[in-house]
Amino acid sequence: MSRQEERVRRAFAAIGGEGYSEGAAKGVRIGLLGRGIGSSLSPIMHRTEGRRLGLDYCYDLVDFDRLGLEDADLGAVLRRAQSLGFAGLNITYPFKQAIVPLLDGLSPEADAIGAVNTVVLREGSRLGHNTDCWGFAQSLRLGLGHVALAHVLQIGAGGGAAAVARALVQLGARHIDLIDADPAKAGALAAHLCREGVVATPLGPAELPSALGRADGVVNATPMGMEKYPGTPIDPDLLAPRHWVADIVYFPRETELLRRARERGCRTLPGGGMAIYQAVRAFALFTGLEPDAAEMGRTFAEHA
Repeated sequence: MSRQEERVRRAFAAIGGEGYSEGAAKGVRIGLLGRGIGSSLSPIMHRTEGRRLGLDYCYDLVDFDRLGLEDADLGAVLRRAQSLGFAGLNITYPFKQAIVPLLDGLSPEADAIGAVNTVVLREGSRLGHNTDCWGFAQSLRLGLGHVALAHVLQIGAGGGAAAVARALVQLGARHIDLIDADPAKAGALAAHLCREGVVATPLGPAELPSALGRADGVVNATPMGMEKYPGTPIDPDLLAPRHWVADIVYFPRETELLRRARERGCRTLPGGGMAIYQAVRAFALFTGLEPDAAEMGRTFAEHA
């Protein structure tokens, strides 16, 4: 066994104790792969809904930070989960794009977005899906209702951000300005959106004030605001009451950006809705059963 394989074996043993042995998984076993995910509410939402539906449902956090895993271990972690009988995996920051080449196929939505947050492991195959896009769109529809979408400023161009941008297009956004710490990512996502028939423009940080001046709404599609990455992706003092402001971060439940935006009179949308609705669709993919979105939402609210 290589050092990498041993490191991954020890990581799964630390999560599941003696319950993790080759081919020994019982019921429905799911995992979440990511970094800094200790506060995720996905486990409690999935487990509670699984029990409500009479399933033996286990959902574990595979936190690369806590378990001392390296980014290069992603493929070995995927192989280990598959060999242990996992039914599927949720994927979060920073692996939503890195996981793609390790899969056997993609759903049309995931293929169009170029990022995956849900992997179904079945009969030896690995099929990637993206439930973030629908999750964000459903959250915005229900949480903000009708808002102006002629011009949207999105901060972030990574895997989760690509899903959000596609959701904005589906909701009717006509022009999206993109700012990312990595200009190449912003440029690549803008080019992809332009091929979809949307006017998308990559901008540098210095262009933020002018972008806000013409924007109807702002979306933070970066990890900034999470407990691990405190702060705000933009200066909230640049916001005006006419702006709506959405965040994909949901722990803390109200980020500093949303709190400051609310204080300035903006309509705000926290990331909790996206977290709930992406989980609803992922649960259905994992189990083949239709979960109750209201029940999963209540579970989220009880623990947020």
